[in-house]
Parts: sequence; structure tokens; C-alpha cells
Amino acid sequence: MSTEFEAQSNFTESGNYGCSHYRRKCKIRAPCCNEVFDCRHCHNEAKNSLETNPLDRHDIPRHDVTKVICSVCGTEQDVQQNCINCGVCMGKYFCAKCKFFDDDIAKNQYHCDECGICRTGGQENFFHCKQCGCCYSKLMKDAHRCVERAMHHNCPVCFEFLFDTMKDITVLPCGHTIHLECVREMEQHYRYSCPVCSKSICDMSRLWRKLDQEVF
Repeated sequence: MSTEFEAQSNFTESGNYGCSHYRRKCKIRAPCCNEVFDCRHCHNEAKNSLETNPLDRHDIPRHDVTKVICSVCGTEQDVQQNCINCGVCMGKYFCAKCKFFDDDIAKNQYHCDECGICRTGGQENFFHCKQCGCCYSKLMKDAHRCVERAMHHNCPVCFEFLFDTMKDITVLPCGHTIHLECVREMEQHYRYSCPVCSKSICDMSRLWRKLDQEVF
């Protein structure tokens, strides 16, 4: 019968470490409830699905994490990139500010000091808009319409908080932000206006001309 340490080692050596959200060789101890989870998303999903007492539902304060547990040797320690016991790198990408680990560096992660969180896509490809309060593609630098704190709210369709979502976000011509998949779902139901301000989300001139022709 294998020990817990042997099971953890075999699990890690097979390459199946981490969770559905991140590949990494550590777990975190949540400062809010003192429980151990693979990542903050695992914590939030578990705690926000509680049916016993809705008041117990909560998100982890990511910047308050102080302890991690190595998935290879099980050693609990202060947040750092390499395990103090076995020396394994617990995440090829490591951010000490966000207490964030990820072995999938193909995401081109970077930390934005002004956002206060880590983002993906490569710092060279993004700029931080101070008025909108978030990072946008440099392709939008001179073309987007500023909306104050544009992503500091829930998606107007699915109501997931946009600022730190893991899903793709798009910026509508009016400047409001929304999940890309939610926009596509709207289009499937022939909804072509922003759920926030009702302005068109695309060029509707051809459709208006066609309707005018039908009317007259």
C-alpha cells in the first residue's frame, strides 16, 4: 500500500499535476478558511457552490495567500518558486505579487502593476488604459472608446466578473466589455445591441438599407 507521499510523487511524475485550471506542482492554503486547494479557482468553485449556508460562500483573497504545499514532497512552506525541501520548481511562471504558479508558459503570462494581477498574451502585445482601468491589445490603443473601469463589473450576459475572468473578452464599439462567447450567443439569437447601452455591436447599415427597401 503506497503512502500519500508516494502517491503524490507518482502523480506528479506522470505529468498529471495541477488541476483543470493550471499545470503546477503546488497547492495553496486558503487564508480565508485555512483549507488546501489546487488553485484559487478550485477554491472559489467549491466555496461558491455550498448549499448548506449561502453566507459561507466566498472568493479567496489571492494576494493574502502566504502558504503553499509542494505536490511532490508535501512540504508546506512560504510562497516561493522552488520547494525548500525537494528543490522542485513549482511553477515555471511564478509571480510573487499574485502568489501565482503556472507551468504552461506558452500563455506568455505577465504581471501588470496597474491592474494588480497577472495576465496572459505577452506584455509586449498589451497596454494599460488608465481611464478604462485594464489592459487592452495594442491594436486598440488609438481606436477604442474609453469607459471608466470598463472591466470592473460583471458580464452583462452571464454575470461573471470580467476583470479576472479566464474567458476571452471583447470590447464593443460603445466601449463596454463582454465575454466573447456571450456575444456569439447573442448573435445566434439575433441580438445585435449592447446589453448595457443598447447601441449596435456591429455595422448595421446594410441591414437598415435592406429594411428600408422592404418598407418602401
